Amino acid sequence: MWKAIILIGGPDKGTRFRPLSLDIPKPLFPVAGLPMVQHHIEACCQVPEIKEILLIGFFPLSDELKNFLAYAKKAFTPSIRYLQEYTSLGTGGGLYHFRDQISAGSPSAFLVFNVDVCCNFPLQDILHFHSSKTADDGITIVATEATHQESMSYGCLVEDKKTGEATHYVEKPETFVSSLINCGVYVFSQKVLQYMENVFKEHQSERFDGGDNGSDSSFTERISLEKDILYPYAGSGKMFVYKTKEVWGQIKSAASAIHANKLYLSLYHKTNPGRLAVGGDKQTPTIIGDVFIHKNAEVHSTAVIGPNVTIDERVVIGPGVRVSNSIVLPGAVLKDHSCVLNSIIGWESTVGQWSRVEGTAHQPDPNTQFSKIVSGGLFNEDGRLCPSITVLGRQVTVAPEIVVLNSIVLPNKAIQSSSKNLIIL
Repeated sequence: MWKAIILIGGPDKGTRFRPLSLDIPKPLFPVAGLPMVQHHIEACCQVPEIKEILLIGFFPLSDELKNFLAYAKKAFTPSIRYLQEYTSLGTGGGLYHFRDQISAGSPSAFLVFNVDVCCNFPLQDILHFHSSKTADDGITIVATEATHQESMSYGCLVEDKKTGEATHYVEKPETFVSSLINCGVYVFSQKVLQYMENVFKEHQSERFDGGDNGSDSSFTERISLEKDILYPYAGSGKMFVYKTKEVWGQIKSAASAIHANKLYLSLYHKTNPGRLAVGGDKQTPTIIGDVFIHKNAEVHSTAVIGPNVTIDERVVIGPGVRVSNSIVLPGAVLKDHSCVLNSIIGWESTVGQWSRVEGTAHQPDPNTQFSKIVSGGLFNEDGRLCPSITVLGRQVTVAPEIVVLNSIVLPNKAIQSSSKNLIIL
């Protein structure tokens, strides 16, 4: 029996994901027609040995989260529960704090995911690899190749190519260590929880030795999975590297959500081809490439949609509209002959007739499976705005015959003139 833990973080995370995270918890943001976290859950459901899925984070139990949990418990076979941290406990503190719930039923081991990673999750292969390599106190870490420059923004691994052991691990090094990076997917054997308890005791001892009475228990339970667990495990003969050659990414910024949308839509060919829209007759829009259109959306037959487009529920798309490489969120309206390229259109937003909302298309590095867009932020090193896409927040109205290029628009704004490379507050 296995368990899966999805680390969903909390409201003080995901600041690079604004303004989209202002209206919905980031794990519930829809990518390729599904909440981000649901892709992880569906992958777990393909492994019969996974009997329970635990979501760990410190998001308040909002209506959106309650509704999703109620849906998930009915829709999926494994038991699904949300374990809410009393405060932010770090990437490993939640695992330690809820160790009793994780250990209940004596699972053979447990998978751990960061909610903001996206890939095809070859879980059966990962679990088989873990069973073949590690003892009852081992760790398997999934890794992929990155460019030299991008690798320094992630956890870097050095691997013994003969044994597959991780001999060294460092989080976000200041100089180049390795092009092999941590994918944010792990398998932990049961005794790793005991190791976490030892780390917790060491933290307590350090505080007491420093004269602190330990009254702030939230500090003592904060554990960094990367620095307090993975770093000392490397080189111990107990941590091994599962290398994936599949396309992988992280959803840190709005731009990376577009990348993840493309990735998941392409995977639907294997996992669920029925989710992809099909055109080809006079009653349906022209479909190019991979497109998801919600059954409750209204798309005019003269519209041209795709590739890499998600049209969510209650969206209305008028005659002659062109949409490519974009996500159109619930309730949005794209009026006649408007054009949306490389953009995210927020909930209940409106793009006027003949208007153009556009971002800059990203060209991935052809020499690597890794895409630089996964780490894209809103600003460059000089502090200047450099979004690669345009994002309209909730209930934004773009007037007719307007061009919005490479701009971030906060919720409830009316855009009456064209803009380029701006944050519109």
